[in-house]
Amino acid sequence: MRPTVLLFDIDGTLVITGGAGRRSMARAFEEVTGEADVFTDFRFGGMTDLGILRAGLERVGRLFDMDTIEEIFAAYLSILPDEVAKAEGYRVLPGVEAVLEAVFEVTEVAVGLGTGNVEAGGRIKLRRAGLSERFAFGGFGSDAEERVALLRRGAERGAGRLGADLAACRVVIIGDTPRDVLAAEGMGADCVAVGTGGHSLDELRAAGPGEVFQDLEVPGVIDAILAR
Repeated sequence: MRPTVLLFDIDGTLVITGGAGRRSMARAFEEVTGEADVFTDFRFGGMTDLGILRAGLERVGRLFDMDTIEEIFAAYLSILPDEVAKAEGYRVLPGVEAVLEAVFEVTEVAVGLGTGNVEAGGRIKLRRAGLSERFAFGGFGSDAEERVALLRRGAERGAGRLGADLAACRVVIIGDTPRDVLAAEGMGADCVAVGTGGHSLDELRAAGPGEVFQDLEVPGVIDAILAR
């Protein structure tokens, strides 16, 4: 098979954190800016952490500057481990373990993350389930604010691990939001979308081309990911 780079989203695709990320971001934002309840009616799905903070600062009429962003992220990363550890709704989503076992058995496949989380935050979310170490590389919200750019960076890292040119690789984005589907199309990658993050299958299909499944446990998912 062609050298293949797989990039898995985290929230809603691999795990549900029971709101730990949202609570941590809201607490950090309030700690730094003094502004509470900024994200109450705000849907995070498919957004990057930088994009979330940009939108939050715009809501309260503050400038987007990197000193403030870095201060909020420092607070966020100090709060997140405890929120994840105590989150009652935390769970690994159906089919995740089986899919990872299957793809790791295939040569010429590099398995990484493609997520809007800053890397340290994403790995905290995965560590409770023992999943962080399964992903040696990725494209993260700490690489870029725009999803296409961060996914391309992850794809480049994956191609490097395979010793191949990115142009020679098949890249597959596995995600749960229309933004994942659109970003995959925007970088010329294949997409496997799952309805475990709160979006309907019709919403995912309407976003663009790709395979759509209810979850990663549905028969045919592994074949779609590996193009078998």
